[in-house]
Order: sequence, then C-alpha cells, then structure tokens
Amino acid sequence: QETGNPEVRFMQLDLASLRSVRAFASAFLRQEPHLHLLINNAGVSAGGTTEDGFSRCFQVNHLGHFLLTQLLLERLHHSAPSRVVIVASSAHRAGRLRLPALGRPPPGPFSAFQDYCDSKLANVLHARELATRLQGTQVTCYAVHPGFVDTELFRHAPLWLKPLLLPLVRLFFRSAAEGARTPLHCAVQEGIEPLSGRYFADCRPQEPWPPARDDRLAQALWEASERLVGLGDTGRDPPP
Repeated sequence: QETGNPEVRFMQLDLASLRSVRAFASAFLRQEPHLHLLINNAGVSAGGTTEDGFSRCFQVNHLGHFLLTQLLLERLHHSAPSRVVIVASSAHRAGRLRLPALGRPPPGPFSAFQDYCDSKLANVLHARELATRLQGTQVTCYAVHPGFVDTELFRHAPLWLKPLLLPLVRLFFRSAAEGARTPLHCAVQEGIEPLSGRYFADCRPQEPWPPARDDRLAQALWEASERLVGLGDTGRDPPP
C-alpha cells in the first residue's frame, strides 16, 4: 500500500522451521517463473532451540538461509544474470565455528551473543564458498555488513541490558533506511560481478576477519550445513 506497487506479494516463511523453508520454496517455484535477486536479510539474536533441534539464532541466521538458497539456486541459474546478497555483520570477527558441534548453542554465560557472532561468520563463509561453486555462471553473491542498525534485532536481549543498549542505539546506530544502502548496492550496482564472494561494508569491498577468508573452513561449513539441513551433493531435497 505504501509503495503503490501491486506486484508486491507476501509469502509466509519461518526460517526457524526447515519444514517451512521447504514449503515456501516449493510454493515459490510453483508460482514464480523468474528469480533474479535473493536477499537473505532475516536475523535474530535470541536464544532457545528450534523444532529442528538447532539453536534458534544459528538456524535462522545461517541454516535456514543456506537451505533456502540451495532450494532456489536452480531458478536463479535459469534467470541469470542473478544475484544472492547475504546480510552478515562485523560481529563475524568474534565468531568461532565449532564444526563438530555446529548448530548447538555455544557454552558459556554469553552463549546467545557468541551464537550470533558464529552465525555471522557462517554468513560470510557461505557467500565465499557459494561464489567459488558458482564460478563460470552468471549468478553472483555478496556478503554485506549493513552497519549497526536501529531495528528490533535486540528485542530478546535481557531486561537488565536494554537500558544500556538504548543510549548506544540513539547515538551510534543507523536508521533502517541507512542500513539498507549496502545490501541494495550489492543488489543493483552494475560492474561488481568480478567481486562475487567478497564482503562489503559502506558500499565497498572490505577484508573480513582472517577466519572469514579461510577457504578450507568455508568448504567444511558448506558440507556440514548440507548434512544438517538434509541436502545431498546435488543441493536438492532428498527423496521422500
């Protein structure tokens, strides 16, 4: 209603449920013949466990997006040139992926915060490995840090922490519109195709933290993520 664009369509999708991700992808592929742009933007910082048995933060921020991207990848190929934009964060610098325990909450008193950082490192590595696998196609992908944005991301923060966060939000955080600039830059800017797989902040490529540039870790994360969401080597759902 606000845009006046009658082509905007709402479709239900809950990234905390792999069943919901599969249902959404199936419905989308039935209804939409083209897909030129996929922006994986959803994110939470909440604790807890999903119906699939994974930590809520890691599943919503990484595993759900990973499965969604894989299920839609063939349509992106058919619609090429096309792009995937994965919204990460500079919080990836504090990420520590424990591959044998991937998808389980990290130990310690700051488990939810560490889980968020881990998921953001996974976002950057996802874009890196996806770009490697898409070489020679017209599908490109980018990881982006939108900045610290005043959204409801920290609505699940402990009550004692919220009064401390509020002054920081007002002083240093960007508006949602400002935070959208870098994702939109990677979505529509011409000529950035050779930078596929790179990490962007403030509308330009930047070097992420060293673990986020580890190709062996990116490949290991990809393979572990495939196992956790139930995908085979083809990137498609296993037969029922």
